[in-house]
This record gives sequence, structure tokens and C-alpha cells, in this order.
Amino acid sequence: MTGESRLSLNRSVAAIAALGLLLSGAGAAYVGLRLGRTGGDSGTTMPADAAERSTPAVASGSGATSATTAADAPLPDVQVTLSEDATQRAGILVEPVARGTSSLELRLPAVVEPNAYRQVIVTPLVGGRVTHVSDELGAHVRRGETMAQIYSPPLAEAQTRYVSVRAMLEAHDRELQRTEKLVEIGSASRQELERIHAEHAAQTAAVQAARAELELLGLPASAIAALDSGKAVDATSQVPAPLDGVVTERTANIGLNVDPSTKLFTVIDLASVWVVGEVYERDFSRVRVGSAAVVTTPAYPDLTLRGRVSYIDPQVNPATRTARLRVELPNPRGELRLGMYADVAITAESASSTALVPRTAIQNVGSRAVVYLANPKEPGRFTEREVSLGAGAGDRVEVTGGVQPGDLVVTDGSFALRAERERLGLRQGSSAASTPAAGAARSEDAVQSARVAVTEQGFEPARVTLRAGVPARLLVTRTTDNTCGTEVVVASIGVKRALPLNTPVTIEFTPAKAGDMAFACGMNMLKGVIVVQ
Repeated sequence: MTGESRLSLNRSVAAIAALGLLLSGAGAAYVGLRLGRTGGDSGTTMPADAAERSTPAVASGSGATSATTAADAPLPDVQVTLSEDATQRAGILVEPVARGTSSLELRLPAVVEPNAYRQVIVTPLVGGRVTHVSDELGAHVRRGETMAQIYSPPLAEAQTRYVSVRAMLEAHDRELQRTEKLVEIGSASRQELERIHAEHAAQTAAVQAARAELELLGLPASAIAALDSGKAVDATSQVPAPLDGVVTERTANIGLNVDPSTKLFTVIDLASVWVVGEVYERDFSRVRVGSAAVVTTPAYPDLTLRGRVSYIDPQVNPATRTARLRVELPNPRGELRLGMYADVAITAESASSTALVPRTAIQNVGSRAVVYLANPKEPGRFTEREVSLGAGAGDRVEVTGGVQPGDLVVTDGSFALRAERERLGLRQGSSAASTPAAGAARSEDAVQSARVAVTEQGFEPARVTLRAGVPARLLVTRTTDNTCGTEVVVASIGVKRALPLNTPVTIEFTPAKAGDMAFACGMNMLKGVIVVQ
């Protein structure tokens, strides 16, 4: 937000309320104002890759799922009042709830894999002994070029049989011609001619069979033609490259005895690769074959590749409740290497118009989701209200119940309101006001903080201790590129956040009860634990 001027709380909220009502039927322009401050920014919003669920109540599937079940009644509103000074300290930012369709976004960790349709295992066509190997690991090969040579007695025997039956056919040709002339002059019978014809046909078939055997053994037509012209039998078999690609495996060595089932090389065409991730079953309705996908990699932060979902495994892994998802991408310059980590963002258009709020506006109360609404008629007075959430929409979330378009929702500073409510011990349906200035200071003191760094060794520290029932702020900073920890996942509270290099990422929540809360990187290779006491 630019051009923000210092305004009183009353004037600021009233102006935004009017603008929110104007926008409520038309769509989703962002309007925000940092209350009681000048030159403020729009606050920190959760990046798009806070993907999966920054709030446990975010639903997947067709339509929206309520944050509460039918058996759980919605929580009554809670009223929290801050003084002007306390509001300034909290840095409150509000925005009208917008209405409109949105592009849903799902972010998945993924790995680069070969395109199985462009991966070939090279085996010999004949048995024998390897006498020459042309290509090493990593070599680029062209279709048809010789990768190895094999001395093959079976190939020599097949050539010998072909030469033999070919010679017998030539003898039958001569006998057939002579018998036909004898029949013409009456020196041979028709029966004799028919016998010679039958033998000639059988020999022709034998030559054709011998030739087919040579072709099956990989002998090229030029080599067969050379045998027809009298060239000597050659027991050397050539192993050609089946396609243009890179040698990724080699088991062929000189002196190795092989048969037609022996794997000599693996050749992969890396001009096209697969980026494979795991999609949770709760998100199946949000993605389908053909969905647009954007792929980025930690190795090339400035490289953005666009493709579409080409396959979703029909089988669900019973252990992880996920299914493999695949995006096929062109890779003409070979930036994507096999085994490389990648991040896949999948987008899909929401089915209908709905109310949208920024993710930063959502706070969790146990398994429920709440927002804080500003009162345009009573500056400094805020209402904590339970909401029902639909699917995530990039940095916004669909709201299916609890707020209306035009309502003023707190998008920045809501955590301070939550901390103040916890500090004062407010319960649903109650209200209280904080003291000037001192209230804000105590609100800040009511938040427990911890810092975690992601290094080459993993999370440091890997064990964090917090108090139950007290709002907490966890700051996670990735300090190196030499790690798979490019995102942090706290599954128990539905948090999945990207970790940009040297940029602190804030995770705010209230530990509900004593116990351990595991956290890990997106690939679940680096692990840590939050001990709640």
C-alpha cells in the first residue's frame, strides 16, 4: 500500500469501511491501512508456498468444508479493546473482505526423475564376449552409433547356416533351369519337374528363415548383402545406441560374457524429464490431469518452468495417504538433473465466487479458525469471530461462513490481539479493555519466542521448549544453500512454509497442551521437536 498518511483510528476505519462496501459486489481489490502509523507497509503475508495448510481448518475437496462439525456449535464472539497507543504498538492493518473467484494454489515438494518413455536399457542381441566398449558414464550418444562390440560364436554359426542354405538354393536354381529345358525336349517328365519345384520352394524358405535369424541377431542388411557377395563370416556383433541421450549406467566391460538378457548400458534422453511429487488425498479434488503447474528449484532460484500435470497415480500410499503426481517438462539445456529437488505449484480456478481473506488474518483456536474484525464505529474495538474456511487461494483463503464481503478484517497485528485476549483470560462471549500503553507492552511480553536456524547440519537447535497456552512465535532462518531444508513443516498445526535464504520466516501459534510437536523439512529428512510444557 502506497501513499499512506497519518490518520486517526476513527477516520481510517470509517474510510476503509466505506471503500469495502463499495468493493463488496465487484471484486477483490486490496485495501489496507496501518492504523495510527505513517508510511507503513501492508504487513507480512504468508508466501504462496505456505501451501498446504497454514490453518488446519482449510479444506480440500469439492466445495468448502466447515471449520466445525455439525456436533460443534460455533464459538461466541470475543470482544477485545485496545487503546490508541496499544493499537499503534500492535501495528494493526485492516482490509475489507473481498468477493470473487480465485486461483487456488497447491505447493508440493518434488524430485526430478527420468522420463520413463525416454529411458532405454541396452542389452545385446546375441550372446558372447565383450571385446570393445566405446562410451563411459555421462557420455552423450547418438542413435545408431556403436556403444560396444561382442565376439559372438552364435552369430558366426547363424551366418554359416545362411551361407550354406544360400549356396544350396543356388544349386537348386541351376537344377530347376536344367529340368525345365529337359521337359521341353521330352527328356524329362512333368512329375520330375514338379518334384524339383517343390525342393526349390523349400530351399527358398530355408534361405528366408536363415536371413530372418541374422536380422534378429542385429546383423544389418549391408552385412547380409556382403555375405551374398561372398564376404567371409564375421563373428563381431555391434551394440548400437537406441536413441539420442546420456549414458547414466554402464555395466559393460571388456571380457564380460553376456547373453541377450545382460544389461550393458542405460541411456536416457534428458531433453524431457518428469518432476514427481506427492499429493495428499485431501487435495485430490483440487488437482487433475491437465492442471497448470509452475516448477522452481533451489539450484536455480531464477529459473521458472511451466508445464501441466500429466499423470496422477490411481493408487494411494496407505502409509502416507498420498499419491504420486507427475509434471512432464522440456529440458533442452539440461538444467534439471536427475534426483534434483524441485517445488511444484499447481493452480486451478475456483468453481464459484466467494469471500476471500488474506492468510495472515487467520488465527487458530485449537482446531477452529478465527479472524479479528475492526469496528468502524468504535476505534480500537475488535471482534474475535470463528469462521468456516474453504480452499487456500494463493496468499488468500476462501471464507464460507462467519464474515461477509465488506467486513473489515485485521490482516496484520491479529496475533497481538490474540495474545491480549489470552493475557486477559477472555472467554467466548466476554470482553475487556487493555490499559493505555501498558497493555500493549504486556501483550508483547505475553508472546514467547524462539529462533531456529537451518544449516548444513540441520535444524539448530533441533529442540525448542515452549509453554502450553501461551502464544508463541517461532522464527526460522535458512542460512545455507547446501541443504534440502528449503521449507519447514509443522504437521500438527497444519503449517508448511518456504524458507528463502537468509530471510527469517515467522510461525505464530498457541501450543494447546503439553507434549511434543515434531517439525521437519519438506522432504522429511531434517527433523526437530517443539517440547510443550
